[in-house]
Amino acid sequence: MGSRADKAVDNHKHFYTCSASVLAAFADQINIDEANAKEISKPFAGGRMGKCGAVLSAEYVLKEFYKDDADAKIEEFEDKFKAADKGSVICMDLRGKVPGSCRACVTDAARILEEMLG
Repeated sequence: MGSRADKAVDNHKHFYTCSASVLAAFADQINIDEANAKEISKPFAGGRMGKCGAVLSAEYVLKEFYKDDADAKIEEFEDKFKAADKGSVICMDLRGKVPGSCRACVTDAARILEEMLG
């Protein structure tokens, strides 16, 4: 994994939510600080918006980073995430069915996002 993906996993190990773990690791890529990243990511956590919080944070970064080209990038991200032994981006589909559920989702979301951002 790259340094940002490692940072996201480390964040999760230090009790950040799944969504905060990912968004905080990439905050500087979209010109926000870590405190704002944690605040922005709050509604994404715990499947409250349906999708996995790690996925929603990665998609937020893609929207901010790619602006007008974000829809295609988000579709590409979701395809890659599903292909990484997840099969879904929906939190309830992933919880308890994916070994190491939340940490595995943070790991894959951050790894894929880092690859996509180059």
